[in-house]
Amino acid sequence: MYVISYDISNDKVRSKVAKSLEGYGRRVQHSVFECNLNKKQYEELHSKLRLLASLDESSNIRFYTICANCTDKLSFIGDDSTPDYSKQDVIVV
Repeated sequence: MYVISYDISNDKVRSKVAKSLEGYGRRVQHSVFECNLNKKQYEELHSKLRLLASLDESSNIRFYTICANCTDKLSFIGDDSTPDYSKQDVIVV
């Protein structure tokens, strides 16, 4: 699983980044997504986001890898709509 966050000042670029991420994962906060990706999906998404980020010099997009063992240890405060990662078909790190 990957946690992907972004900070982009350009409204059009930010919208395109969010729309791209919606096709790969689940929004958990305004500019944070959780994505279960295989290697091909990761490379495809990374390439798309790199291209979009190049349109705004101040873009900051970060990919955080969460290993399969660590997903069992995730905790949060607030809305408990976090998916059950043990039921995911693939978690690639």
